[in-house]
Amino acid sequence: MVDDFDNVEMTYVSFLSRGYISKNKNLFEKIELTPFTKFVLQSSIYGTPIFKFGDCGKRILVLSGIHGNELAPQLANLTLLNELSEMDLNNTIYVIPFASPKSTMNNERTFNSLDLNRSAHITNSLSNMIIQAIDELKIDFVGDFHSTAYNSNPGFESVFSSKNPSPESYLIAQYISEEVGSEVISFDVAGSSYKGAIEDVCNLRGIPAVTCEVVSPFASVGKGSFEKSLEQMKCFLTYFGF
Repeated sequence: MVDDFDNVEMTYVSFLSRGYISKNKNLFEKIELTPFTKFVLQSSIYGTPIFKFGDCGKRILVLSGIHGNELAPQLANLTLLNELSEMDLNNTIYVIPFASPKSTMNNERTFNSLDLNRSAHITNSLSNMIIQAIDELKIDFVGDFHSTAYNSNPGFESVFSSKNPSPESYLIAQYISEEVGSEVISFDVAGSSYKGAIEDVCNLRGIPAVTCEVVSPFASVGKGSFEKSLEQMKCFLTYFGF
């Protein structure tokens, strides 16, 4: 429980992933150090924190930092956290700003050499611990936010989704695309292209999820990428009446 901030609760997904976000200078120099942000950074020293806002309606998770060197969504999520801490909400919103503080600290894509977006199906991997938390908290919908470089996959602003077995994944992606212009990448069946993405594992478990990508060089915050990622996050939440 957070004592110093109204209407916010916090717990940990894992204590194995702890890291000092301040050591990532490419990210830290862009962070506005509000009192709540300082608390979030301090909490990340001990592991992967998850924050809860509100206690009604649908239960929604906003996730970033699955790849520690994708900085724009993590910066956007800190901004979102600060805004949520001052709002009355119609839904219960959970936020994981740094899935792997250790990876973010080191500006690395992987956690202990494991790609967390290919291992959510592996029991007790860090991303599987996030899946376990999603189950335990009875979260209804998941938005996983990433960034992509021009020379990587997909290399353009997009929203990944699937039509089966959780068709609302595709509807959410369409909504985000129509509102902010991100291109929809959709698969007929979740996990059919590759295994272990948070989005796919959630969809296969009947929890509608999407993965949103903005364009930014890895290990830095490209111009306009933080703002675009924040726009995607807010649009994701607006789908549910945010």
